[in-house]
Amino acid sequence: MADALFEKVAFIGIGLIGSSMARRMMADGLVSEIVACARSEETRSKALELSIASQAFEDPAVAVEHADLVVIATPIGSYGAIAQAIAPALKPGAIVTDVGSVKQAVVDAVTPHLGEQNPFVPGHPIAGTEDSGPESGFPELFDGRWTILTPTDETDTDAVEKVKALWQAMGAMADTMTPSHHDMVLAITSHLPHLIAYTIVGTATDLEDDLRQEVVKYSASGFRDFTRIAASDPVMWRDIFLNNRDATLETLQRFSEDLTALQRAIRRGEGDALEDLFARTRKIRRGIIDAKQAD
Repeated sequence: MADALFEKVAFIGIGLIGSSMARRMMADGLVSEIVACARSEETRSKALELSIASQAFEDPAVAVEHADLVVIATPIGSYGAIAQAIAPALKPGAIVTDVGSVKQAVVDAVTPHLGEQNPFVPGHPIAGTEDSGPESGFPELFDGRWTILTPTDETDTDAVEKVKALWQAMGAMADTMTPSHHDMVLAITSHLPHLIAYTIVGTATDLEDDLRQEVVKYSASGFRDFTRIAASDPVMWRDIFLNNRDATLETLQRFSEDLTALQRAIRRGEGDALEDLFARTRKIRRGIIDAKQAD
């Protein structure tokens, strides 16, 4: 069992990611105490029932008192209000981090409220499932997965190293990049696929009743995979698209142009062009498998 890296950790939000972190921290002795904050009484009660927090609060300012590390794990749209609420209650030297899928908007929302004595280390674990809530977490979620940290030039380097060490202790591989670069990378690897999945499943829901029922009944693996992605938390993904608008729209425009070219190739019967595209994309899949990033 590892030595504790932090004495007290406060989770603001205790859903899939937060509860998975809490479980791993406790299982490996990485922290001495964990408290949670959630708006819902049901969520707070569930966190206590599952013993993933010793205390659960509704007020984030109360939750962060005496904490050495604060993890913001709520939908991104709430970050600014949370940072404003907790800032006066943070003890000097406490590190604030997060797990949001967008980083530049998060930096812009959080840093204005924190003083120099409370460094903010933005983070994003590239791991998850379509499930949500404290009961959905599990300690192995981050094993072999990447977590990206996006410190700014002003971020305290010691704080970055402590957060990086925590993620590595939880089984993740850690990398750093700028917030804007992260947002462009994730727009293509995560945000666009989710947008496409939501669109395809939405198209299916607009079919005539009898056809829609057959689509569900005879779902092949491709459509099943899309429905899994499209089952993700709607509030979380609403905030992701609104807060990574520019990168998502740029990536969507490029996809639209490629889709038009593919449509043209099918219409013209250009089999060689189609086969070349499919061969190139197959190599990408093999690369993901070789990198051990496929389930």
